[in-house]
Amino acid sequence: MRIDILCKPDCGGRCYTTLSNVRQALDQMRLDAEVHLYQDPRKLIDNRVYVTPALILDDVVRISGRVPEVVEIKALVAERARFIRRLRDAV
Repeated sequence: MRIDILCKPDCGGRCYTTLSNVRQALDQMRLDAEVHLYQDPRKLIDNRVYVTPALILDDVVRISGRVPEVVEIKALVAERARFIRRLRDAV
């Protein structure tokens, strides 16, 4: 699983709060994932993100414009895992 956090270069503490919440959620769920923090304006344009911070799970923008709570991140990760499991069962 890949988790990207997109921020403006001058975003401040909101980016690092989001990164901390993502790491807490992954630690509580005992999952390994690639977590990347980008502060590149080009990356924002490529993903059509206009307000930051943005949380991207496996190349899908899930949250934009606010800092997600740990519980919310855990729910998004769990939802993603169920989707992948259902897709494997269908094939």
